[in-house]
Parts: sequence; structure tokens; C-alpha cells
Amino acid sequence: MTYKTQMEAARKGIITPEMKIAAADEHITPEALMAQVAAGLAAIPKNKNHQAGHPKAIGRYLSTKINVNLGASKDCHNMDAEVAKVQESEKMGADAIMDLSTFGDTRAFRQKLSRECKAALGSVPIYDALVYYDKDLAKITSDEWMAIARIHAEDGMDFMTIHCGMNRATAERFKRNRNRITNIVSRGGSLMFAWMEMTGQENPFYERYDELLEICREYDVTLSLGDACRPGCTHDASDVAQVEEMITLGELTKRAWAKDVQVIIEGPGHMPIDQIAANMKLQETLCHGAPYYVLGPIVTDIAPGYDHITSAIGGAIAAANGAAFLCYVTPAEHLRLPNQQDVHDGIIAAKIAAHSGDLAKKIPKAADWDNEMSRARQEVDWEKMFSLAIDPEKARKIHNEAPSTIKNTCTMCGNMCAMNTMNKILKGEEVTARA
Repeated sequence: MTYKTQMEAARKGIITPEMKIAAADEHITPEALMAQVAAGLAAIPKNKNHQAGHPKAIGRYLSTKINVNLGASKDCHNMDAEVAKVQESEKMGADAIMDLSTFGDTRAFRQKLSRECKAALGSVPIYDALVYYDKDLAKITSDEWMAIARIHAEDGMDFMTIHCGMNRATAERFKRNRNRITNIVSRGGSLMFAWMEMTGQENPFYERYDELLEICREYDVTLSLGDACRPGCTHDASDVAQVEEMITLGELTKRAWAKDVQVIIEGPGHMPIDQIAANMKLQETLCHGAPYYVLGPIVTDIAPGYDHITSAIGGAIAAANGAAFLCYVTPAEHLRLPNQQDVHDGIIAAKIAAHSGDLAKKIPKAADWDNEMSRARQEVDWEKMFSLAIDPEKARKIHNEAPSTIKNTCTMCGNMCAMNTMNKILKGEEVTARA
């Protein structure tokens, strides 16, 4: 039997090479993963033109994946720096990399990523249209919007963020309910809103959705349904605009599945802690269990420079309650384009959040890592502790900055190290700890 997409294969009972690889990473059987893909509960973003890719499965019942955003802008367009960020991301185990470039030879950069990157690759064609066509927003035609999506598919993007849910009805409802502080903060969503207002036309990605699905089906692109109305501050969370768009995304999800196109749903954004679990459940219901891809959520708006922390707090709660895919946030969020160190710090924070969620969800083998670290601490095995650390270099550096004068301890406890005390006393040895 032949198939065009991973979902079609799964529905035909075909275990693909990609399913075997992804299932092995998850410590589950290919048959179990195939069932999730067939039901739309998991997606394996793997464009047929992305030959270098290592397939990863994204789903609420699987290990939580993380995405890294990067890309050049008009003010910061050193492509060598962006390549270095890509390399750092892959070295640190990022599951996906999204190119959000808004300046320069964006197509050449995407094609380079497709040739060289093992991580799943994502992009946002709406951004790139302004670069590729090099003309005013209002002059871009419906045909050109569709064409840029095809170009990104041809270039090997495994998943594409398309803001299909921002239609004329959504825009009108938004204008009637102006209760938000930050309006529309999605870059793609704001561009499409502005285009519809200036041209009076319907969002082409909504109006010509079936054409978009055919493009995705041809290349097996996973459709990442963008949240144009995601909240941009905690005040705006869970409002009419966000929920109304989610309903539309749920309808579009079923239409995509009918064409065997894989879907992930994008979500907030900024959100108070007490709303996160309910939002995860709401998305599961309205979007039929499709994998949820969240930015953070960022749980407070007052910490520029530390938003990798505010997002990790929200991300851990989101993952524990079913989010499948976390978009990292760096310390540079809201301030500037992230540099390589920001990327590093953002990845670490997102990985901590993802793993914390996996522990809560009882993902197979997730607790093994923590248990190994705990045993290394009990044994006071510093080298093993460093090797198991999520950031080994930083752990070693901090420990070595202030070496203890007492063997096999650190400067926090010294002679009073609880691990050493218990190890000795349980072996029947004398404890000589003193101040």
C-alpha cells in the first residue's frame, strides 16, 4: 500500500520508518504510536523534502518536546550568528527549530537548514511573504499568500504556522469587544488582520483552506494552526477572542484530518497560573485532542530579562496538564533578538519545564534520569552528577568556583554533609563531623 502522509499511513495500518524511529525515542511500540497518529493525538512532522531530519513524535501522551525560535531581522541579520544558534540548539537537544527570519535571503537559509538539521523545522510563511515579494502588505494578493506556503513546503519545512483562524468574523468580533490591553500580539495574526482591514478580503488561508491542505498533503507538512488571538498579557487571557478562535481551529482540525493532514494547535501566550490547567483541558475538548503547542505560558508580565523563568513556570504546568510542545522563551523576550547565550538559557529553561511535566504525566523512563541523579548525590559522585546535569558545564563551573577544603564535599555543608554522614553511619563507621 502507498501513502502520502504519516496520518494516512497510520490509518491504513502501515508502520512507517519514521514511526519506528520516533517510537524508539518514546520507549513505546510502533503500533502504539501508529494508533495515536491515526487518531490525530500525535503528529510526526517530517516533510518529504527534509532528508536530514530525525523524526520526533509530538503528542500529549508522549514526552514533551521543545522548539527553538531564531532567525534574522532587519536590524540583526548576521546569518553566521543564526547558524551558530542552530548549531547550539541541536547540540543541546532541541526537538524543533523555527526560522522566523524577516530579512535577507530567507529561502537560502531555510534550504540550508533542510540540508543540515536533524531537528524538525518550522516556519511562518506570512512573515516571509513581505520579504519574498518585497512590497507593501496590502498589495500582496490571495494567490501570493498561497504561493508562499507552497514555497516553504518545497523548502522542506516539517511544520508551518498558518493563521487560518483569523477570519473576517473573528476580526469583527475582536473590534466589537475591545477589552484587551495588548490587542493582537501575534505577528502573523496582526499582519493578516491588517491585510483584511486594508483590502476588505477574507483571509486566503481560511477561504482557500482546502488548497492549503492539498499543499500540506503533497509534502506531508504538519499544519500548525496559529493562534492569532493568543493573549499578550495576563489581563487578556481566556477572553472571547482567544476562545472563539480556538473553536474555529477545532473545526479546521477536523477538516485537515479528513484529508490525512497532521495538525498541531498553537496556544498562549501570557496566562495567570490559575488558568493554565483549565485552558489545556479546554483545548483538548475544542480541538479534539490534537497536540497543543504553547509559548510559555508566561505567568507574569513584570519580568523582562527573566522571561525564560516566567515561561518555564507556565510551561511546566502546561506540560503536566497535557501540552505536548513548548516553545522556548529566552531572557531577551520583549527586549531584542536573542543572542547565542540567550538561546542557550532559553533551551535550558524549556527543557526543565518539559521534563517537569513529563514527571507529572508519568512518561516512560522520565523518572529514570532523576533517580540516577539522586543516586549520584547519595554516593557523592561529583563526576556522575555533572554528567547527568541538564547543563553539565554550568554545574561543574559553579562547583569548582569555590572548592571545599574537605574531601568529597562542597562548601555548603563541608563536614556536615548529610550524604556522607548517613553513608558512614549506615556502614557502622564513626562520624567525626565537627564545626
